[in-house]
Amino acid sequence: MKYQWILFDADETLFHFDAFKGLRLMFSRFGVDFTAEDFEQYQSVNLPLWTEYQNGQITAAQLQVTRFEAWAEKLKVTAHQLNSAFLTAMADICTLLPGAKELIDALHGKVNMGIITNGFTALQRIRLQRTGLLEVFSPVIISEQIGVAKPNVAIFEHALSLMNHPPREHVLMVGDNLHSDILGGLNAGFDTCWLNHSNQVLPADIAPHYQVGSLFELQTLLKAE
Repeated sequence: MKYQWILFDADETLFHFDAFKGLRLMFSRFGVDFTAEDFEQYQSVNLPLWTEYQNGQITAAQLQVTRFEAWAEKLKVTAHQLNSAFLTAMADICTLLPGAKELIDALHGKVNMGIITNGFTALQRIRLQRTGLLEVFSPVIISEQIGVAKPNVAIFEHALSLMNHPPREHVLMVGDNLHSDILGGLNAGFDTCWLNHSNQVLPADIAPHYQVGSLFELQTLLKAE
């Protein structure tokens, strides 16, 4: 195989991340029927915060608390409590994406595998434990722990140092987010593979080395490499 290392994003690359389902479960535990309209409102606050986080303008802690402030006030609990309950609910509904288990089994022992994620520590660790994958991936790099998020090239450099500096052309970054995963990986000098679940149009200014529609397709591609 061409690659010594394959680095994966976590959310919507290896794991389903159904935020609406997780929020419904979490709020039901607080006696609230969380609606699609509530979710729309939540996302109007949450999504801009993620952009700010990825641009290095706010911290992970600020993102996690700010997105729940309005609800915290309403429910007379702390935003920190709500965020913690949300991460627990997301862990409770955690499932691997179709083809993830088969891909990991096929690659295990043939190539080194790591994770670079902008997701949060509490959720990433527990999901890897529950799916039996904690031993498979090393390093597991979580932006919250090192203080910079993808696409910042520093997080990829941090990964390289933990991987004992393999040649960059022997590293493949796989992810569903064109900006944080693909552009970030390209800027770090890695080969990249865009997991394009929903058949989006590739913008002219980003050129991943590969593009696949599923993890099954990625497995076939890597067999041929």
